[in-house]
Amino acid sequence: MPKKTGLIGGGLAAALVTTLTLALGGCSMETTAPGSARQDAASDAKGSFGPADCRKAKCIALTFDAGPGKDTPELLDILKEKKVHATFFLLGKNHVVKHPDTVRRIQDEGHEVANHTWTHEILTDREPDEIRAELEKTQVAIEKITGKKPRLMRPPQGRTDDTVSEISKELGLSQVLWSATAKDYSTNDSALITKRILDQAGKDGIILLHDIYKGTVPAVPGIIDALRKDGYTFVTVPELMAPAEPVPGTVYRP
Repeated sequence: MPKKTGLIGGGLAAALVTTLTLALGGCSMETTAPGSARQDAASDAKGSFGPADCRKAKCIALTFDAGPGKDTPELLDILKEKKVHATFFLLGKNHVVKHPDTVRRIQDEGHEVANHTWTHEILTDREPDEIRAELEKTQVAIEKITGKKPRLMRPPQGRTDDTVSEISKELGLSQVLWSATAKDYSTNDSALITKRILDQAGKDGIILLHDIYKGTVPAVPGIIDALRKDGYTFVTVPELMAPAEPVPGTVYRP
């Protein structure tokens, strides 16, 4: 089996557990759906479902990549007003280190602070020591600000492999992909961003947005309002899988 294989998140899976078979060299990687992790843990649970029991509620997780940036405080204002907690996959260099007050605010306001590497390198193209540095430097930078190391990471472009998984496990990081994306890096049209997300939304889904692009933050209120009207409850990624705890090294994908 080749050392490097690429895994790209995207598309809405109907099954609770998805085995993603990669064409490269006949390799395969398993991805675990948050709903499946929750179901497996629920039989042993004693009410530890967090703010919503996603076995019964129509839960969805809102996630933001590649910040914090200049528009993140405005996004946090929106989330606070809407009473929504999100998961933020933060970049280390030029973001975490430049906006420590925003990182601290994300933590203080109850959002999940997570790791999106140091410089957004495609991890499957790097050697093990480079992969480790990309993740570890961001862990250290975030811990210095918040006092806590992240437990989740999102590989840039969703590309992961066995080596990335092994290093993530060593660092105590679970990998989180997604089921709905607006491809907001390709458009500043907030109405189009909203439509793309609403078209792909589903129970136990994970929404991918970027709070660094011009059209994204203005789209968030409409996305929240429309999904709430459709019966959705917003949770963080760990809350989506509760009472299960994220398992380091595991790749989670709806």
